[in-house]
Amino acid sequence: MPEFCDVALPVPLETVFTYRLGSATPVRGARVLVPFRTLRLAGVVTALHDRAPKVAAKNILSVLDDEPALDDGLMKLGEWISQYYLAPLGEVYRTMLPLAAEVRRARAYCITAAGQEALYRSAEGGSSLRSRRTPAEQMTEYSVLDYLNGRDGAREAGVRAATKASRRLLEGMVRKKWIAREDTAATRDARPQRRIALLREVTGKLNANQKVLVETLAASGGRLPVEVLSGLELPKSTLAGLVRRKLVEIVEEEAPFSISGMALRPEDFSLSAEQRAVLAHIDAAVASKKFSVSLIHGVTGSGKTAVYLAAMQAVLDAGRSAILLVPEIGLTPAAAARLQATFGEQAAILHSGLTAGERAGQWHRIRRGEARIVVGTRSAVFAPVANLALIVVDEEQDPSYKQEETPRYHGRDVAIMRAKHAGAAVVLGSATPALESFYNGQRGKYALLELRERVEQRPLPEVEVVDMRAEFRETGEDQLFSRKLVAEIRERLERGEQAMILLNRRGYSPVVLCRACGETVQCQNCAIALTHHKGRNRLLCHYCGYQQAVPETCPKCGSEYVQFLGTGSEKLEERIHGAFPQARVGRLDRDTVRARGDFERVLNALDAGELDLLVGTQMIAKGHDIHGVTLVGVVGADFALGFPDFRAAERTFQLLTQVAGRAGRGTMPGRVVLQTYYPEHYAIQFAARHDYAGFYEKELRYRKWMHYPPFTAVANLLIRSEKLEEALGYAGAIGRWFEKRRAPGLRVLGPSAAPLTRLKRDYRYHFVLKSESRERLNATLRALQQRLAEQKIPARNVVVDVDALSLL
Repeated sequence: MPEFCDVALPVPLETVFTYRLGSATPVRGARVLVPFRTLRLAGVVTALHDRAPKVAAKNILSVLDDEPALDDGLMKLGEWISQYYLAPLGEVYRTMLPLAAEVRRARAYCITAAGQEALYRSAEGGSSLRSRRTPAEQMTEYSVLDYLNGRDGAREAGVRAATKASRRLLEGMVRKKWIAREDTAATRDARPQRRIALLREVTGKLNANQKVLVETLAASGGRLPVEVLSGLELPKSTLAGLVRRKLVEIVEEEAPFSISGMALRPEDFSLSAEQRAVLAHIDAAVASKKFSVSLIHGVTGSGKTAVYLAAMQAVLDAGRSAILLVPEIGLTPAAAARLQATFGEQAAILHSGLTAGERAGQWHRIRRGEARIVVGTRSAVFAPVANLALIVVDEEQDPSYKQEETPRYHGRDVAIMRAKHAGAAVVLGSATPALESFYNGQRGKYALLELRERVEQRPLPEVEVVDMRAEFRETGEDQLFSRKLVAEIRERLERGEQAMILLNRRGYSPVVLCRACGETVQCQNCAIALTHHKGRNRLLCHYCGYQQAVPETCPKCGSEYVQFLGTGSEKLEERIHGAFPQARVGRLDRDTVRARGDFERVLNALDAGELDLLVGTQMIAKGHDIHGVTLVGVVGADFALGFPDFRAAERTFQLLTQVAGRAGRGTMPGRVVLQTYYPEHYAIQFAARHDYAGFYEKELRYRKWMHYPPFTAVANLLIRSEKLEEALGYAGAIGRWFEKRRAPGLRVLGPSAAPLTRLKRDYRYHFVLKSESRERLNATLRALQQRLAEQKIPARNVVVDVDALSLL
């Protein structure tokens, strides 16, 4: 029998920790609760063995799972993520398991020998507690010591309730070593529960109210949620009396989860010839039970979603499981509702917008086999489905699939690796695939499947490019809307049709400027201007969340000439209201979508014809199928072309193509008015012609000349510190190490100041690493990590982002 187990803990350390089993014997992949320094942490068992460690091993405290929380396939996937993205294994497993709510953490305190000595001296009337605190605080300290004396320990909540001590006072007593603090942890069932009333055999007389309640229960099969019975407007004593007489029993059970209130059209799977050909290929790939990757390149409105659902239905009919990934939480309710409408209770949902208890409940449903179809954002790729057959990655090019904190994995690439381990099929879908994905399709690494026509042969929308430079010359004014866009909107309103207007910038004005001294109001934590949000009357930083009141005078020179420059989606909505007062206008951005249901509410209103115009950021650009929209206006879509990022042109092309695809999805043809100050840019020109192939060929040449993906692997090495001198010192040390190493086939750019030179109080410098060999790049980064450990450079100060999507 093994005596020890290795545990991966959610700490930023590149190692696993060995613990003694004691009387409990967990299985590999199960969670255990273990002591770690002064904490108690939940970790995942990676191995059982009888090799004694060099230092004395502590005992595990408890086993949280009777069977593996992560099966062998998911354990191997976690190991691959840790190796490929250079992330601590314990942090990877924490990301894979949405069960943090099942471990309740709390602080506990116990009295020390020094504390007992101080208590006894005070009780005997000798010296005081020798504290610099006020007499009242000294009395509170005495109360804390007296409360803890004779106890093995007490939770912080109990100590504070009994003694009225503040957390600050308790921490002061810890520093004086009168008391010791320990973080405790206990397990609980975090899944949402509901109370159910069960009707038992009815005997004896009932009063009128009791008869109503019993008859209601009987008519519903003898069971109803207690909250439903409360709607009968009967006295609470009615149910309580029946429970006392044991005519009704109250039990608790896991509450059902309602996916969405989205209004949907029924899915009938009537597919075109093109769709049937693509579906046949996917069905054959799934039936082979061999790993494969297919890329569906389908124009907007070509019916990719119908193909996904038909393929998933075939998987379900075969008794196997499937996962559908969507890029953003905003798209998840619509996708989940379609899956629930098609697959009923077999559908489950996983994303970070759920409460911790809801995520745990959905995860357990999937693990028990109650749901074999899963939809969610990138973390849903880790869903514990059994007999996995198919993973679909919709809008596979979307940067939201890349996680921005450790582990910095890409959901699309992890989906491919999970399918490889499981012998499953992967389907990537997009109207504008990532260049890397389309390149793999062209080379035959992926099966490239084309959907060239919209459903029912509906035409793609006509796109008219409006040169805003010429608009200024001809009107003499810097207009937000071109004359062409105003005319097109007015025409749609007169015909009772709908329109969408895109401005990919939040807030009211992105810059607050003093006209007297030229100073802009900057974030205190980031090197970026604060954005004015008029509705909240605040200035906000969209990176760190810092906010402040709108200044009446310039903070630098005191001038009253404070001006708000530029336009965001909030101002766009205001201008639309002013130009078209009779129109019903809605807005969709991060400021209007705060609570669950806000996103669906706005889209349902548009779909039901309750809105004439919808303005918003990129949230309106993809995944929506509103048949009444015949016009899309694009305002300021070329901002991103000025970003210092080699993917700027690709992102602009993708955004324009996606938002243009919202027009003309019904029986009426669509039209797009694209306003730009760079009409000659190739990203604008190819987007206006719906020409992905042309854009791909031109962009590919640039990438090859500059040694960027798909011809090389790229990593962004970010050095950060709150102290400028420290950041510069670390960057210099790493730069000298690269100069000495000079790995063949590796290009190192930097160190240089990051485009966002200060973010969330950290000064930032970075290196961009490029290599044609992923193995060589990975080996260099691992050697660097070892060097950083030798030089005592903290891990938090160096961020390694493999396959970086953003260089900002």
